[in-house]
Amino acid sequence: MKNTKVSAFSCRRRFLAAIALAGVSLCASSTVIAEELGYPEKEELTFGFIKLTDMAPIAIAYENGYFEDEGLYVTIEAQANWKVLLDGVITGALDGAHMLAGQPLAATIGYGTKAHIITPFSMDLNGNGITVSNEIWKEMKPNIPKMDDGRPVHPISAESLKPVVEKYQSEGKPFNMGMVFPVSTHNYELRYWLAAGGIHPGFYAPHKGDISGQIDAEALLSVTPPPQMPATLEAGTIYGYCVGEPWNQQAVFKGIGVPVITDYEIWKDNPEKVFGITAGFAEKYPNTTIRLTRALIRAAMWLDANDNANRPAAVKILSQPNYVGADYDVIANSMTGTFEYEKGDKREVPDFNVFFRYNATYPYYSDAIWYLTQMRRWGQISEDKSDDWYKETAARVYRPDLYTKAATSLIAEGLADAKDFPDFAKEDGFKATQDTFIDGIAYDGREPNAYLQKFPIGLKQGDKL
Repeated sequence: MKNTKVSAFSCRRRFLAAIALAGVSLCASSTVIAEELGYPEKEELTFGFIKLTDMAPIAIAYENGYFEDEGLYVTIEAQANWKVLLDGVITGALDGAHMLAGQPLAATIGYGTKAHIITPFSMDLNGNGITVSNEIWKEMKPNIPKMDDGRPVHPISAESLKPVVEKYQSEGKPFNMGMVFPVSTHNYELRYWLAAGGIHPGFYAPHKGDISGQIDAEALLSVTPPPQMPATLEAGTIYGYCVGEPWNQQAVFKGIGVPVITDYEIWKDNPEKVFGITAGFAEKYPNTTIRLTRALIRAAMWLDANDNANRPAAVKILSQPNYVGADYDVIANSMTGTFEYEKGDKREVPDFNVFFRYNATYPYYSDAIWYLTQMRRWGQISEDKSDDWYKETAARVYRPDLYTKAATSLIAEGLADAKDFPDFAKEDGFKATQDTFIDGIAYDGREPNAYLQKFPIGLKQGDKL
């Protein structure tokens, strides 16, 4: 790993030297662009992360020197769990962090800790899976269609789990499953998969003081930190979980569980983590905000460049104990374009981890609105909200204006190609209607209330627990 003991002064000195030598080592426009962006108001920064594969853009921006190129001296610190991480950003102990996409939205609307958090950068697409214990898998398998070679047909619907859950209920045993945080993608993806298979994952009722999320639940979901998922499964405390990598593949390597579905199969190219900062940070340090976003965009580009050619090098970095700290082979099992389901059943999933292509890094309003619809669907938002409320809330949190400024400056500087980004002159922040969900229900971010009406399971307009 690169030596982290680099002084802020020496970092700034190199940055200024690079600008001074623009005529020699950089294109002539670099000096002008640097002056337009402005020097970073805050050079020494501390960023937090959770030990997951999708923190990769932060690690790569550091290891490849992209932060230093922007005049930023960055310290990267692993956090114990998502709440500790969020609190660190809110208090200023962390300047920014790898966050669950739902965290800035929940904080801004006051679900949990109240704070205005924004994101100028979406960190990735896909990257999660749902794993069940060996015993549950054994009970599910008779309900799953098989290929000619005897392997299960994917995607695997939760309909194959439903008889197992009903059996546990008839025996008076709770069917416990784990997810990483109440406003995590993992919570919503697990709920989505269960509900699509006819299994009720339960409601929240914060207005009644009930934040368990288990009202009317047939499967009981609770929080477990990502690195602890395999051990919790092995102990029998939970029967399955939804988590990011490498903790699904870890279950395969340890022989304790079977990943049954990836989130790519639940919702193709779904948005995952974001990089979160406070609105106050962005207002106080506008140049720093643009520059850290530039560094993260460059890292994401590198991660996906040349059909993932850099992934083995990225895996080597992530396997270090100061980053994800899992074995190289465990991380590589998904990070390099494959995914192993049942032991020995390894399949090609080239887009399991996407960091840049398909406009993965652009913070779309429609992505934010999808998370808000799921908060409403499961009761975290207790009452009806208008379509305009969804759109206005998304615009307060997701900041494509900041992303656009960072990206266009990289394009002007010759460090990025315009064809790899949205058409910023025409982009309105809403993706076209998406119809790649496992249940076939189409999503249009412009009509959130109409979307909520489509689900057989979940709160609808007019419903309040």
